[in-house]
Amino acid sequence: MSQTVDRALTILPLLAAGPANLEQVATRLGVHKSTALRLLRTLDEHGLVYRQRDQRYRLGARLFALAQEAVENLDIREIAHPHLVALNEKCGHTVHLAVQEDNEVLYIDKVESRYPVRMYSRIGKPVAITVAAVAKVLLADLPEPERRAVAERLDYPRYTPRSTPDASAFLAELAAVREQGWATDFGGHEESINCVGAPIRGTEGRAVAACSVSAPNVVVSADDLLALLPLVRRTADAISREYTGRAH
Repeated sequence: MSQTVDRALTILPLLAAGPANLEQVATRLGVHKSTALRLLRTLDEHGLVYRQRDQRYRLGARLFALAQEAVENLDIREIAHPHLVALNEKCGHTVHLAVQEDNEVLYIDKVESRYPVRMYSRIGKPVAITVAAVAKVLLADLPEPERRAVAERLDYPRYTPRSTPDASAFLAELAAVREQGWATDFGGHEESINCVGAPIRGTEGRAVAACSVSAPNVVVSADDLLALLPLVRRTADAISREYTGRAH
């Protein structure tokens, strides 16, 4: 094990017991103050510790955010899967579950369509983030500054004439999705594929995942697929209730 990493990780349970000053941290680690200071500064830069006005250090907010995210993503697939299967049995079309990780939105579960003509997708594969309904649902839930930062760093491939053309259009669509609580992709990635998606919410009301129904337009029209939206939203709400253990 890396000695530097080992020392840095030793600091975290120390601060979990309460704020500590530089000398206390150095003593606990058995190192010179300059070494302890370098470690603390690095952890501070990553938001894992925070230096108070009294010069003592405590655990940082980023650490709690990471812990919350880990808990929320731990079992979402296991909880959601029976609901996804039930949704598939009712509508017959491909059902997906997706989460956001770092700068990507990934499919983490899928129930295949019962129809011979179906869309291609794969668990673990990133979605086309600027057009996919599940991506729009998840990104729309971010605070406005984060939404803007994400939108401005993305590329905007023209998969089809219906693809989102630029950051301005994407932000406008995300604002609409945030307001209405659901999203669509009507031929934005593949001209023949339509999709509707809804958010799954965690303990703090934030979207931790998204589920969707997708189908080729030779199987079902966009209007008929949109008619399934209440069913998709009820499924997302049912997963949210089971996941959080309370009604939404």
